[in-house]
Amino acid sequence: MAAAEPSDAQNEAPAIAGDVALLVDLLKLATFIGTPMREGVAEPLGLTSTDLRIVLALGGEGELAGHDLSEIMGVPPMNVSRAITSLMQRGLVEPGKDKTNRRRKPVRLSEAGKRVFAQTIPAMDSVGADLFKGVSQRDRDAFRRVAASVLLRIGRWGN
Repeated sequence: MAAAEPSDAQNEAPAIAGDVALLVDLLKLATFIGTPMREGVAEPLGLTSTDLRIVLALGGEGELAGHDLSEIMGVPPMNVSRAITSLMQRGLVEPGKDKTNRRRKPVRLSEAGKRVFAQTIPAMDSVGADLFKGVSQRDRDAFRRVAASVLLRIGRWGN
């Protein structure tokens, strides 16, 4: 006796809509943004993707400890530690000081690191111009508002 053919209904993926569809789109963006950022920003500056993320985090937030960077970036602490060591050896990152907690070991951008951070801005502007070509300023502004709102909620997740 031959096996029954699965019905078309069994072969179809479930319909995705509403908040689930938004999350899927967000996951796609988070996954695929890595390629243009790596090829258009990190590699031309001689950075790995993790190096770039650390430079951007320190440039935007100031001094941060490795565990802070790990949390912000969603990267395992060992990867962050290795990247910080590499960036220190290249003179882009230097030790910071936490006067309230001597055990905490923050790092900050060195003067050379600040120059690299400054170079990321025109590189990201070029990537953004390409990715957002044809997207109206109104839609760009709306996307930024929504992203800010979601980022705020993500920061409170699990608390």
